Amino acid sequence: MCNKQCRDENGFKCHCMSESHQRQMAMFSENSDRYMDTFSKTFEEGMMEIISRKARSQRIAANVIYREYISDRNHCHMNSTIWETLTDFVMYLGRTGKCEVDETEKGWFVTYIDRDPEKLKRMEERAKRERTELDSEERHERDLMKQAKIAREALGEAALAPAATELRRDDPEQKVSLSIGGTFGAKAKVKTSAPSCSMFAGVEDEETGEKSSADSSGKGGAKGTSGGGSLSKTKAPTRAIESLIAEETKRKDIAVRKDYWLQPDLVVKVLNKQLKEGKYYKQKGTVEKVIDRYTARVRMHASGDLIQLDQDELETVIPKEGSRVLIVNGAYRGSMAQLVSINMDDFCVAVKISDGVHAGRTVERVEYEDVCKLDIH
Repeated sequence: MCNKQCRDENGFKCHCMSESHQRQMAMFSENSDRYMDTFSKTFEEGMMEIISRKARSQRIAANVIYREYISDRNHCHMNSTIWETLTDFVMYLGRTGKCEVDETEKGWFVTYIDRDPEKLKRMEERAKRERTELDSEERHERDLMKQAKIAREALGEAALAPAATELRRDDPEQKVSLSIGGTFGAKAKVKTSAPSCSMFAGVEDEETGEKSSADSSGKGGAKGTSGGGSLSKTKAPTRAIESLIAEETKRKDIAVRKDYWLQPDLVVKVLNKQLKEGKYYKQKGTVEKVIDRYTARVRMHASGDLIQLDQDELETVIPKEGSRVLIVNGAYRGSMAQLVSINMDDFCVAVKISDGVHAGRTVERVEYEDVCKLDIH
């Protein structure tokens, strides 16, 4: 309260006996809670300012934060606050949700939790918008599945239509000549009366066992032609379904693609060259926890250290062919898959989805950034 620094013990003793100090102590005794709350608030604001700067992306030892705070000669001493020790203050931060605290063999560590009202409002609006988009996506997916079911039913009916039969010949030595239906005069009649075999001549009827005549072979050819037409009609719905699926995949990829991709259990690679003087650069680790969608706590494989990094400081890891991966962005975001092949020239991969409504589907040309290796426990 006196805002006075004493050089030594004798100076402090003289100050305690002074009239100004006695007057300040009398004021404090009249309303001690108000003074304690004021000093505690000042101490907390100073500590939180340092924590918000140094412990935003990674956890920092509480002693390191406190040493930096007391390096300011005008700081508020802890003995004037409601907290007797630094441990009490750290536990208070954990209880009130202002920081994430962790006690280890090396002492207490703190991590800042960003609770800026503007940022929380933006995150809430974004989550609401994503829920709306997801509901719209689900409705569209149901409509698409309904249309595909109708198309498959139509395809099944078309497959039952008459189709061309296999060519069979009773006499392999007999020459084959094609006759086209129509009237071409006597010359044409003479030619057709000669021993010949049309494409569909000599086919025995399955019920009567009788051979069809040369005239009926013309009809058979016409029937075969109609059968070929039915095949083309059969392929038409298939092409329509494939086109519909491709268009829907492209549209969904644009709609579902997000600016964040971090998920727990992903194997990632660190890109930060400045962290610990490049100790973790190009090192791999496993994501243990995702914070605010854009920040992750990563357990490093080599050292076992737990560090907190932004997603801009991380990249996905592409495993060998046949390994399990997670699609982290795009039309099939969140789907488990198996890596089929790697195209190193175009920086993309082919995957086969293994779960969900798209299980069994093979997706080509998936960008490296959209798939990531999973840490299989």
